[in-house]
Amino acid sequence: MPSFAAKLAQSQPHEIAICDEASELSWADVDRTLNAVANGLNTYDLGVKRRVAVFAENAVETAMANLGGLIAGASVVPVNFHLTADEVAYILEDAQVRVLFADAKTLDRAVRAARLAGVAYVIAWGDAAGGDGVIAWSQWLADQSDAPADENLKPMPNLLYTSGTTGRPKGTELPPTMFAGGDTVGEHLANLGEDPRAEAGVHMVVGPMYHTGPLSGARLLAAGVSSVILGRFDAEKTLAAIEQHRVGSSVMVPTHFVRLLALPDEIKQKYDLSALVSIAHTGAKCPVDVKRAMIQWWGPVFVDAYGASEVGTTCSITSEEWLLHPGSVGTSNPPFTALIIDEDGNELGPNQEGRLYFKDETGRGVVYHNDPEKSAAAHIAPGVFTLGEIAYMNEEGFVFITDRFSDMVVSGGVNIYPAEAEQVLIDHPAILDVACIGIPHPEMGEELKALAIVKDQEVAAEEVLAWCRDRLSHYKCPRTLDWVDDLGRNTMGKINKRKLRAPYWEGHQG
Repeated sequence: MPSFAAKLAQSQPHEIAICDEASELSWADVDRTLNAVANGLNTYDLGVKRRVAVFAENAVETAMANLGGLIAGASVVPVNFHLTADEVAYILEDAQVRVLFADAKTLDRAVRAARLAGVAYVIAWGDAAGGDGVIAWSQWLADQSDAPADENLKPMPNLLYTSGTTGRPKGTELPPTMFAGGDTVGEHLANLGEDPRAEAGVHMVVGPMYHTGPLSGARLLAAGVSSVILGRFDAEKTLAAIEQHRVGSSVMVPTHFVRLLALPDEIKQKYDLSALVSIAHTGAKCPVDVKRAMIQWWGPVFVDAYGASEVGTTCSITSEEWLLHPGSVGTSNPPFTALIIDEDGNELGPNQEGRLYFKDETGRGVVYHNDPEKSAAAHIAPGVFTLGEIAYMNEEGFVFITDRFSDMVVSGGVNIYPAEAEQVLIDHPAILDVACIGIPHPEMGEELKALAIVKDQEVAAEEVLAWCRDRLSHYKCPRTLDWVDDLGRNTMGKINKRKLRAPYWEGHQG
């Protein structure tokens, strides 16, 4: 096992290193478990890409599978636990996954997906594990050596999948800005051990661990940072965990803030939050009034990180800076430089609204797995890419997002690409044409709405929405559907979605 856990296991063998709502592991337990996971994975032929996937809800085991895979020199693919078996199978096949980890809630879908994708090994924890050719996690661990794992293997970045702009998920490797590097696993773990967030103390995971931010709770173990893993978000349980475990850091999205602020005053005042040092806010732009209220309540502990899984954090801003520039997502972070570009490709000056691009000084930009065309489409020049936002930048370099020119919808911090729902809905026998857009939602920020033209037969909107949910993960489906007479397609057949969105966003902050 890596030296960090071995040392902590010797000096603090009984201290809780990681826990969830049902179980906990000491540093000695972590040492044994990670050794067993790494050694066990290396008994398999992981293929040229050395890919393993984790398809499970938040739990201690989820963290151990992710970190153990990294220590095994594998490229771990975190899979969204909301996906259907067919959606998971596509990812497994595209990524060339050889081993799939699952839990009791995902197991049925995991087994079907593995069969479709030809994945030979499914390892699962929870009550349902052990049948149907599934390897039970606890027995699998017991069968492996817990001797120190080989740290001379090459460390491999995660392969992350997001919803696809054209209807298929797209994969991207964890970018260099978020990957600790090193020629060997040992060097990589040593680099992780230097994470400055370690100074904040106990880390709390509140978001789903198929996202990069929440996954950092597992990686922070390498810096000797204990992690508290929460399940599906509950506002009061979050406050209680902060008090109980003296939580110093976490990663949250605006939806978490909205739900926390909605608690009764007596609940908000009930818990001691004084241990908090640093809360990374990511996932979506936060409404000004929500952010201001959180700073007033928790203090100036927030650091906004604007970016994407494809590239990492492109802009950041502290609470103190935000109070001077409310609504900003901050100034650009090296190696990125923010640029505001007009539709003709010309760079605009301060306080002029245009398309937000970033110049990556390394020249890398956005790289999609197995898809050079998608990679190229994100750029206007080598290393100059966009995340699809419209913005302006003031004289001091602070960026303010005002709208989006891409179709992407951000709901509760989750990126949704309307093309996936549109491709399903257009196959409904009653629909002639359809477009999906993001409209305001008080808690989630945005929600997906379908605008559709009916053929000659009558059909209820709810029937069509249910039809969509039967064929696509629910979070990707529109929550509402409006029948319209025209979608405004131009002579080239294109739809101006910004125009379609405009009436719904009147009076709202975009």
